[in-house]
Amino acid sequence: MTLPTDARLSSLDRMLDDSQVGDTFATDMFAVVDALEASPTLRRAVTDPGTPEGARRALVHGLLDDKVDRAVADFVAETATLRWAGGRTFAAALERQAVRAQLIVADRRGDLEDTEDQLFRFARLVESSPDLRNVLADRAIDRSKRQELVGELLRGRATESTTVLVKRAVAARERTFGYTIEGYVTLAAAQKNRVVATVRVAKPLSSDQRDRLRAALTKQIGREVAIQEVIDPDILGGVRVELGDEVFEGTVADRLEEARRLFG
Repeated sequence: MTLPTDARLSSLDRMLDDSQVGDTFATDMFAVVDALEASPTLRRAVTDPGTPEGARRALVHGLLDDKVDRAVADFVAETATLRWAGGRTFAAALERQAVRAQLIVADRRGDLEDTEDQLFRFARLVESSPDLRNVLADRAIDRSKRQELVGELLRGRATESTTVLVKRAVAARERTFGYTIEGYVTLAAAQKNRVVATVRVAKPLSSDQRDRLRAALTKQIGREVAIQEVIDPDILGGVRVELGDEVFEGTVADRLEEARRLFG
């Protein structure tokens, strides 16, 4: 069966939502992705469009049964029956669902919003520290050592799901650590049908300001908004809101720049 990319991902989202996602589902899925990434031969075997769907399904079960959770084996086997552009695309799709599985667990535990916020904050911490950012990006350092480092930084300060996902983001195979975490935050918001708005302000918003801004943005885009606040001294005053590719300016600096353009 061939589906457009977006439709295929939506289909996998629905399939995962209908699965029995246990506490180890994400960990087992990440292990499957690692195995696929390590073996081009395996990736080709489970995604070869010339192999009948039933044979691909049977191959996956032969490899995974009794090694991972049954729900994981079933999910990977059904995913393998779809037509993929290549083995890496298949592995990336499984990685996305593994992240979603961990977020489902966080939601079930009642700490999804905390996990979302902690992921965002930790990404900001890394971005503001060139030394830490460089260490996490250094592939010459064993991945397990880099994961141990972030584990120590988060110990006692984060939910279990945050720690699992931050450690996973260290791999950042296709993107930087920061962009990988950004993707996780977006998926966390989507779990509750929300979108993420990055709000840059000169000083922290009050609870009332956050509530009014959230209500205004929700009304404007027609979806619930999760606000992630960034203190940025360059803002000077007002607020800068980033919603995906859209930027809404309402800052003193922006108004000064506009004045300079008018009278310069």
